[in-house]
Amino acid sequence: MAKAGDGVRVAYQVAGGGPALILLAGQANSHHWWDGVREDFEATRTTITIDYRGTGDSDKPRDAYSTEIFAGDVVAVLDDLGVDRADVYGTSMGGRVAQWLAARHADRVDALVLGCTSPGGAHGFERGADVRKALGQLDQRAARRALLELMYTPGWLANHPGPYQTLGDPRMPPFARKGHLLASDRHDAWAVLPDITARTLVLHGGNDRFNPTANAELVAGRIPGAVAHIIPGTRHAYFEEFRAVAGPLVVEFLG
Repeated sequence: MAKAGDGVRVAYQVAGGGPALILLAGQANSHHWWDGVREDFEATRTTITIDYRGTGDSDKPRDAYSTEIFAGDVVAVLDDLGVDRADVYGTSMGGRVAQWLAARHADRVDALVLGCTSPGGAHGFERGADVRKALGQLDQRAARRALLELMYTPGWLANHPGPYQTLGDPRMPPFARKGHLLASDRHDAWAVLPDITARTLVLHGGNDRFNPTANAELVAGRIPGAVAHIIPGTRHAYFEEFRAVAGPLVVEFLG
């Protein structure tokens, strides 16, 4: 456990060996988001995952949820480990958290990978009305199926019956889940993206409708020297379904 500036305890997990690599999960998810993926990095990296406040074994306060606050929690974990600098790989909302981390705490970030993410705010490309309608329907089984189909291709779903680690932490209380939703929805790092000095790779699924693919070039164009790479045929959870492609891309970039 690390203790954030406001006293909230943040759980983290460490595995592998080598230079530190922080892996940041998506909205309303714990470190289990990275199950079956973090192993791709552990031969050369010490992987550090985090249970965001409100998830996993971390404290679950009734307020204080934002992507900036989550970034501060990451700094608290680095301090607790005695790690001065680390590489950072954030996907989905984790990419939003990583934006603040790299912009506001540039001295703590070496290389940066932003996956399936968005700058948020008025400048980001929002998901379509049809996607929002599918996810917001009252039939929870149908909404869950819609989310799965936004995450993974039909072929992968047919051969992988679950459990699925990217659908949210089932232990989250409703107020924390709402806090995460608001944190992601209110994210707006457009103004600070040019402040990022870390060497940056932006990854995105070519068929991502959950977080539209157009956001990749938008983010990369805003960060000095950043490079965007689109993985064809992939949806939001490209990092898991297409780990054989995405993992080596990240490893090569990190060097």
